[in-house]
Amino acid sequence: MDLRAVFQSMDKDGDGRLSAAELALCVATTGAEFSLEDAEALVGVGGSLDFEAFEELAAAAAAEPSEEEGSDGELRAAFTVYEQEGEGGITPWSLRRTLSRLGERRDIDECRSMICSFDLDGDGVISFDEFRMMMMAVVVQSS
Repeated sequence: MDLRAVFQSMDKDGDGRLSAAELALCVATTGAEFSLEDAEALVGVGGSLDFEAFEELAAAAAAEPSEEEGSDGELRAAFTVYEQEGEGGITPWSLRRTLSRLGERRDIDECRSMICSFDLDGDGVISFDEFRMMMMAVVVQSS
């Protein structure tokens, strides 16, 4: 897993640090419950995380697997809920359909934005590896 790429995708202003707002925004795109207050508790009010601190959190999260992280099989099952019709990845349209079935109405531009947050190769689709990194980011941020 390329933690630097995950970190950079979350660092919206490109300053090399993750603010509480950036953490909260990135986790919100995954649909997980993680408020600005949760993020501030992690980084401190007005604080931020540099890459090294983020790396330490990732190592701690990896050392203590949580129920949220689950096994690769569970991740694959979750991925297939969003990846529909054999598309090979989560597209804005498959994300929109799945969210709609879950009662969440999003327009296609919102779905594109959600995907863009974790689309590390820029192809407009979340691959399984990108999905795994996204879920790791959620686990790290909620640790």
